Amino acid sequence: MPRELMKDKKERALKIAERMNEHYPAAECALHYWGDPFKLTIAVLLSAQTTDKGVNKVTPALWERYPTPEALAQAEIADVESIIRTIGFYHAKAANCIKCARMVVTEFGGEIPRDMQLMQKLPGVGRKTANVVLNEAFGIVEGIAVDTHVFRIAHKLKLVGPSADTPQKTETALLKLYPRDYWGPINHQWVLFGRETCIARRPKCETCFLSDLCPSAGKK
Repeated sequence: MPRELMKDKKERALKIAERMNEHYPAAECALHYWGDPFKLTIAVLLSAQTTDKGVNKVTPALWERYPTPEALAQAEIADVESIIRTIGFYHAKAANCIKCARMVVTEFGGEIPRDMQLMQKLPGVGRKTANVVLNEAFGIVEGIAVDTHVFRIAHKLKLVGPSADTPQKTETALLKLYPRDYWGPINHQWVLFGRETCIARRPKCETCFLSDLCPSAGKK
């Protein structure tokens, strides 16, 4: 297969975005956070390498016990661990939840900062989490949140090359491909697409609405 020119790839990428908009016009964050940016930050932190469904099962009890950043900042690690122990890496996540809450309280007046660099100073918060929170909670679009779904689908659709072998490199490639106006919905739409159609172990290529735009359609 001849190498796709950047101009052609951009045109294909926009067609993909248009179809995503048709199929997922109101894609929303799957994590429950009750309109609170701090709760969203913790939920995204907890969601690393586990399912949103699993996170949504533990956060109600977490917030009932520790309803504010100030309360969580005073928590004992063992108590937080006992609440979130059903999700992956709960030891490290419990410690980061408390450290994050303490920094929010001591350095940011109890509020999540509306700034990409400042957010990434919070323990357990990387660029993906910051992208999700800024976009979802504040309507600030600084980039594209590249989680496991977005990373896999970007490569499956061959919108990025093999050298984009990390989430950061994949995000950089996608930002060059898509105009800024398209960045916001990508994460929520692609997550839904990855769960419903482009499933990691058994992609439904035969019924996929992007099959004619996907060089990998029908391939293992």
